[in-house]
Amino acid sequence: MKLFNTLSRKLEEFKPFDPSRVKIYTCGPTVYSSPHIGNYAAYVYWDLLVRTLKANGYGVDRVLNLTDVGHLSSDADDGEDKLEKGARLSGKSVWEIAEFYTNEFLEGFHSLKLVEPNTIAKATDYIKEDIELVEILTAKGYTYETSDGIYFDTSKFPKYADFARLDLEGLKAGARVELSDEKHNPSDFAVWKFIQPGEKHDMRWDYLSRPGYPGWHLECSTIIHTVLGETIDIHTGGIDHIPVHHTNEIAQSEAAFNKRLAKYWLHCNHLLSDGEKISKSLGNGYTLKDLAEKGYSPLDYKMWVLQGHYRSERDFSWEGLEAARVRRLGWRNRIAKARQAKIKGENPENIVAIVSDDLGSPAGFALVDNTELDLAGWEIIDGLFGLGLIEDTPDISEECKILLAERESARTKKDFARSDELRNKLAAYNIAVLDTPDGQVWQYVR
Repeated sequence: MKLFNTLSRKLEEFKPFDPSRVKIYTCGPTVYSSPHIGNYAAYVYWDLLVRTLKANGYGVDRVLNLTDVGHLSSDADDGEDKLEKGARLSGKSVWEIAEFYTNEFLEGFHSLKLVEPNTIAKATDYIKEDIELVEILTAKGYTYETSDGIYFDTSKFPKYADFARLDLEGLKAGARVELSDEKHNPSDFAVWKFIQPGEKHDMRWDYLSRPGYPGWHLECSTIIHTVLGETIDIHTGGIDHIPVHHTNEIAQSEAAFNKRLAKYWLHCNHLLSDGEKISKSLGNGYTLKDLAEKGYSPLDYKMWVLQGHYRSERDFSWEGLEAARVRRLGWRNRIAKARQAKIKGENPENIVAIVSDDLGSPAGFALVDNTELDLAGWEIIDGLFGLGLIEDTPDISEECKILLAERESARTKKDFARSDELRNKLAAYNIAVLDTPDGQVWQYVR
């Protein structure tokens, strides 16, 4: 199995520390608003990662975090906390907002048939550990205090720029973070924020005799260390995480524990919608509910996502989604055919092998299109891609079987009027009938 490692910018053979327990951490959502299809695309790709690892015989221990505090509206450690903003706009409490959107995210997660992580970790459940990590960094001389928080001094961590290939000299001009009077370096980041007098912030914890809350980046380092240990096999996220969030994670984790944070880093590319960045203001931030209202299942969308490679920029369109729906229906009807005829299927191991080359789902899909599979083969493919193909292609009911038998008898007697009448009855059950040289074959219409 090979994976493209952001750390080396190379395709590398995957060699886990322990094949029976591949440790994976996935940066999860900030639960302050309804997740759109772009948010879910990343989790579809990382679901493929988990399934491909399992198909290659690896055991997986995966953690997904939920950011329910500390993610500010700016990477510059200023602006409003996203949860607080969501609460203010909705009139609900910040705790109600976090619970509501956590449940909504997980509902969509399950509807996509994504493999359940071993641990789903909420940031607010690790505040004690956050404070302990801040104290470790402070004791080692990596932090300094300002009026609004405790900051990590990136100049004390010589490798800070390496992961993202950052130009720290360029950053001094304010390219990423505006330099405040109290910040030592433009790239320094908050590990703990103090709540200022008059500032409304319902989520608060006392530290150094002042109310505050953890910095956004801190939770991931804390959760990884607490649940998975000091060095993990794979860390996943979006390419937007590379220059700030993951760079900061590496700095604080490796400074604190003197161990490499992750052996392999995987990042998926952006999802566009109608050629533009997904944004609620542009009206293209479609949700899974929006797709359902147009007659598409979450698994049609999952099919569309997996038709592209995780490192390629994708452009969502309704026409593309319709093509994915038709393709998935075609696969389901091949399963229906396999149920009705004795098909000598080919070994699907070559499909698994292709996908094992840097999660090459597009090439894997193309091979599925051109490979004859029996039911056992389709079960392997369904386990690899998680598209609900077997479940959504049940055998037909006894009533439909009776109608099919009657229709076969009518055709034998050349009673075509009765045959057509029975075909129409079957259509009401979402069943189409094809007449072939080997007899009639039923398929699903949708």
